[in-house]
Amino acid sequence: MANSSAACSAIEAIVAPILVIGIGNPSRGDDALGPVCLERLAASPAPGVELLTDFQLQIEHALDLDGRALVVFVDASVAAPAPYSLAPIGEAPAEPAFSHALSPAQLLDVYRRVQRRAPPRAMVLAIRGEAFELGDGLSARASANLEMALAALAALLAEAAPARAAV
Repeated sequence: MANSSAACSAIEAIVAPILVIGIGNPSRGDDALGPVCLERLAASPAPGVELLTDFQLQIEHALDLDGRALVVFVDASVAAPAPYSLAPIGEAPAEPAFSHALSPAQLLDVYRRVQRRAPPRAMVLAIRGEAFELGDGLSARASANLEMALAALAALLAEAAPARAAV
């Protein structure tokens, strides 16, 4: 039976060190900001970065955090200051996860409980949205906010990217 540290090393060798999770419903106006942000990132793939989109965070997403050095959650927000906020998720314990939809802090808490170790460094990129009606596209303001948020995210990913060997 393999020991735990060997298993962790094997996982870290096969997963990208950075995970960006775009959360939102592409059919609900500005709620699409998370998935659209990841579509834009996918157009210029960065080495060492994996992209994942979903409508909402589920308990099972805790498994996606394993072996990561950094996880960035990208979501639309009506509460974030315009154009966006980019903030670390603190160490404070999250509210218990009793729902099928979790906040990023709750997901990190699930990871901590299941894996019995600290979760990876995590940040939330909350992009200000205004219109969330079913069937609408992104509003003009949300699109402008997305552009500024993408620049901040690109800078964060460049800073956090694993060092590449010189060729």
